[in-house]
Amino acid sequence: MASCFSDIRSLSRVVLSLSALATGLLSYACAASAPPSNLPASASDLILLKSGRLCEKKAAFLQGRETASLRRDAWGSGEEVRIAASQSESGAEESFFFDEDGFLVGALFTFPTGLNLKPYPVLRDTLTQLKPTLEFYLNVAQLASRTNLDTSALYMTGDEKTTTQYIVLSGADFPSLLLASFSLDPYTTLLSPRRKEFLARVRGTDKSNSGLRTDSKGDEDKELFPALQQFARGEAAHLAYCGTRDDDIAVVAYQKAIAHGFSNKVQLAEAHHKLGLALKRKGQLEEARDAIQQSLVIQPNRPEVLNNLGDVYRELGDQEKARKAFEKAVTLRPNYPLARFNLAEAYETVNPKLAISEYETYLALVEGIPEETDRATRAKQRLKELTR
Repeated sequence: MASCFSDIRSLSRVVLSLSALATGLLSYACAASAPPSNLPASASDLILLKSGRLCEKKAAFLQGRETASLRRDAWGSGEEVRIAASQSESGAEESFFFDEDGFLVGALFTFPTGLNLKPYPVLRDTLTQLKPTLEFYLNVAQLASRTNLDTSALYMTGDEKTTTQYIVLSGADFPSLLLASFSLDPYTTLLSPRRKEFLARVRGTDKSNSGLRTDSKGDEDKELFPALQQFARGEAAHLAYCGTRDDDIAVVAYQKAIAHGFSNKVQLAEAHHKLGLALKRKGQLEEARDAIQQSLVIQPNRPEVLNNLGDVYRELGDQEKARKAFEKAVTLRPNYPLARFNLAEAYETVNPKLAISEYETYLALVEGIPEETDRATRAKQRLKELTR
């Protein structure tokens, strides 16, 4: 970059010019082009989510709707609001899922007779760019124009915070859409269109092909639904999926998930870990320490959890235990940049030479990583001060 521009002002002028120039002039620029997005293809000309938007509050969603035309069912601790195809904006059977705090966390669109995708070239092109997450046979008796057992595929795409899933039936000319779901990421599994209860809404009951191999029964939870739902609720609140972080909700939700119980030790350990992080942000440091320690009792030797435990110890003023936690995290994962940085800070007052070494190692690990720019700047400044 320096070979093309003598100073920052020159660089700024060129960048501004590039935004205004036609694409053909880009060959004259020395600045590197923007890195490609790592998100999957997701463009669609089939707009299904017309009746609401994710994170919308239930009161706003229901306002102005004729409640008599809605079917409202319990969905764990939340609620499912269903709209019949004859009354929906999309022409599908629509279901909207609200958590117990009243946020819209997902929606499902069902086409029992299939929606021919011929009029939707953009979506069809997107599907060709996606690798099927799963391919399986599906018995759909209501599709009279097809054989009783059709090959179908589950496709997944989305953006930074949401997941879109499609179940599509193959066709001689054009594929047909059976189900589509949109959800906040923590609810991806709970709102997968391949769930048993959702496939039942389109799957036929014809048993004439019972001798053929079929995988159309759908997915079932390996853990208690209330535990999974509360964990997802905690994640959505803890990570601000609806724009505002709410650690009060996160703490309660993680505690409820743990109370319901997980048979999977990895998931149980992560629930305790996330509970500890939410408690830490609330300033409840002793409780945070205890929760994270419990996570390590269930599943020891997790570098990220050890690093976060060290962070809590540091805030509690126990520098020695903080340092030991960071050391163990780095021992388990030598190329863990954040733990290296934390360890370098912890060494500054007790062993400046080791602090210098850790800062240098950290900088080598994060070279070329834009997300670490601010921390890398701090590391360089500390190195200057330590090597004076």
